[in-house]
Amino acid sequence: MDKGRNKPDRTLLVILGVVGALVVVALAVVFTRGEPPLLDESTPQGVVQRYAAAVIEGDEEAASAYLADGAGDCDAFEGTGIGNLRVTLVSATERGDTADVRVVVTVAQDGGPFGASEYDSEGNFDLVRDNGGWLIEGVPWELTICANQGATK
Repeated sequence: MDKGRNKPDRTLLVILGVVGALVVVALAVVFTRGEPPLLDESTPQGVVQRYAAAVIEGDEEAASAYLADGAGDCDAFEGTGIGNLRVTLVSATERGDTADVRVVVTVAQDGGPFGASEYDSEGNFDLVRDNGGWLIEGVPWELTICANQGATK
């Protein structure tokens, strides 16, 4: 009688244990990652980060505080709603009193024949220096708010 056939294969148990541990670690990383750290508000990137967060949260009053005069004037624009939106910083370039902040805007939408869909587009924020800080003059269309929407009613 061969006694080796009745014992479980230890190698398989070790591999399953390692895979299980990796899954637990990956889940812990995903669920404890939290929000990205806030960038310094005195930088163009920090202003864009705070503006985008306010727009995504639906706080147009807070978002408007980061806009230069005239940047929120968009009578002809009709927003389609933010939905599930993510903004990722690509680069920032400062040139004296102006700056450009490039971002990737990811929009996720429910529906469609294969479930939710996502698309990315690159956008650019144009900023100007104002009293030692930065204000936004140009915004990617996905993050446009109309500060004067209520004024025409």
